[in-house]
Amino acid sequence: MAPAALSRDAHELVFDSWGDPQGHPVFLLHGTPGSHQGPRPRSMVLYQLGIRLIAYDRPGYGGSTRRPGRTVVDAAADVEVIADHLGLAEFSVVGRSGGGPHALACAARLPERVRSAAVLVSLAPPDAQELDWFEGMTEFNVREYRNARDNRQLLMETLVQNADDMRADPMALFDGLDDEMPAVDRQIVADAGIRRLLHRNFASAIERNADGWIDDAIAFSRSWGFDPGEITAPTLLWHGEDDVFSPVEHFKWLARRIKHATVVLQPSAAHFAAVPVLPEVLGWLRDQARPDGSATTA
Repeated sequence: MAPAALSRDAHELVFDSWGDPQGHPVFLLHGTPGSHQGPRPRSMVLYQLGIRLIAYDRPGYGGSTRRPGRTVVDAAADVEVIADHLGLAEFSVVGRSGGGPHALACAARLPERVRSAAVLVSLAPPDAQELDWFEGMTEFNVREYRNARDNRQLLMETLVQNADDMRADPMALFDGLDDEMPAVDRQIVADAGIRRLLHRNFASAIERNADGWIDDAIAFSRSWGFDPGEITAPTLLWHGEDDVFSPVEHFKWLARRIKHATVVLQPSAAHFAAVPVLPEVLGWLRDQARPDGSATTA
């Protein structure tokens, strides 16, 4: 289908879907910065998996209207209104990187609808007890999140400049991060196919402005509005051992907090290894949600 827009509280949400229209529905919550055009398996792979993949632009990204002051938990209401529009009573969610906290929000606040959840290379909440939130984190992210907490004017100026640079070259973000990325991440990002996916994703994300990026950084740096311990759906936590963007201690904290989670800590992998692993994760979500891969409609 072509990208569509619907209204939630006078705000537009832009979304799209790919794969098998009759397959098990899975919402993909994009990273930061990101958009509904974020990296995903090809439609042929989605058909083979029996997956209907749905993604939307979080408010402020791409074509979705900005919602100043949004929190992480607000994603649950966004996903619910899209699911209602599509007639989906049950579905799964997967979030990668900045999409991880938003996928957790859906699982926590929509327990009657989210049949399974997966979170890849996610942050933990900023108020997580017994967690040094910044330990092991790349200096780029430390500056961004400290500014989100303490100096929002500087945060806005920095991310607006980053977005301007990315409009000229959507991969400019990686030029500034190259020295801070582990070798395994640099190898993945150097792949031509993955670079094309990331190029399209970033170009769509900051097409108009940096608002979504700014609002994500602020949302991650204050109370998420829910406790991951509320989650009861089958949940997969996947992480690369050498991740410096979402340090592994964040993964370990979530693993302790979410009861009965399935945990996968991949040795010699880092942040961007979460891109090629997505097809395998989608199969897990389908199988955990419903053995025959079907879904009910509202």
